[in-house]
Amino acid sequence: MASSIIFVTLALVAASVLAPVMGTDFMVGDDKGWTLNFDYQAWTEGKQFYVGDNLVFKYPEGVHDVLKVNGTGFQQCTAPAGTPALATGNDVVPLLTPGKKWYICGIGNHCATGNMKLVINVLPNTEAPAPAEASAPRGSIAPQCYALIMAVFGVVAMVMV
Repeated sequence: MASSIIFVTLALVAASVLAPVMGTDFMVGDDKGWTLNFDYQAWTEGKQFYVGDNLVFKYPEGVHDVLKVNGTGFQQCTAPAGTPALATGNDVVPLLTPGKKWYICGIGNHCATGNMKLVINVLPNTEAPAPAEASAPRGSIAPQCYALIMAVFGVVAMVMV
């Protein structure tokens, strides 16, 4: 019986420690996705991006792409020669380091005339505050599901022992 309690306690502690580390998936543009004539600057307002989060760019394959550029490339809507383009239509960009990140669409004039450009500031994950109840949704429910699965696993394990 004591080993069951210890096991359940360890499972719950692991779930509570791992859940915040998993990060959040941000669907760029929310339900509009990565598209022409969308205000991505307004989309970023109220959002905080942390190391460990992901940007998810959704768009029709072959219609757009995603290029990571620097500040100058962002302003001029250009990417250096050889910059690899993400073009699957479901591109996940992990945010691995803090600092400013710039992304543009490299198809035609989509960046310059269609406003297909995004700039964000990524914060170190050690600065992540506790989420407020009234804050905007952060995008992913995976951490909450993981905690629930671990809790159910702990209860099942306790019943079996």
